[in-house]
Amino acid sequence: MRSAGLDLVKWVAIVTMVADHVRFIWPEAQGLFIVGRLAFPLFCLAMAVNVGRAGNINVRYLGWMLAFAVVSEAPYRWLDPDSQTFSIMPTLTLGLLVAWSLQHQQAWVRLGGLAAALLAALYSEYLMYGLPGVLLPAGWLLARRQGALVWLLPCLLAVAGNLTNSWLRGHLEAPVTLLTMAAAALAIPLGCLLLRVEHWPVPAVRRWGYLFYPVHLLLINVLV
Repeated sequence: MRSAGLDLVKWVAIVTMVADHVRFIWPEAQGLFIVGRLAFPLFCLAMAVNVGRAGNINVRYLGWMLAFAVVSEAPYRWLDPDSQTFSIMPTLTLGLLVAWSLQHQQAWVRLGGLAAALLAALYSEYLMYGLPGVLLPAGWLLARRQGALVWLLPCLLAVAGNLTNSWLRGHLEAPVTLLTMAAAALAIPLGCLLLRVEHWPVPAVRRWGYLFYPVHLLLINVLV
């Protein structure tokens, strides 16, 4: 069953992601970097909702994530050749495995999640948002399940993920760092509010959403 709130979460994530990447076309709009910090926590929320409401392991979901992790790397590297990390897709793929291990009881799923977390810990510097980013979908799951102070967990993970950026970590008192951390934390209550939308006519985000990421990177490359 489609959820208007979940589709709205995806749309806001997509729009803020594109706004962030507009900086490559329009260098004067560096402030859009702050807006872009909303995107990743919202994508993780969408993943957590999908994992939480699924009764079984959706192997096709993992297949799509792996496929587009491969497809997206070349456009991402073309757009930002100096980046020290992979595109966002490997982070989300490992995050899916960790979230599954929290949701499902099978031993092989638990082992897969543990392996994903260990891999993220060992190679955190090569993953966008690092180990905190990999753990964020599971953090969302726990917060939605337990409530109360557990909501601090996704907030902290979202902020910590942004502090894997060496420049931000080295300039903790800079206004851009403070605004970045505030935007990352704000994404958590914003996502909760968006999910409550029930009757808005929100267009569905279907499988084309996987393709949107590498295609929009290619388009930005053409326009730069």
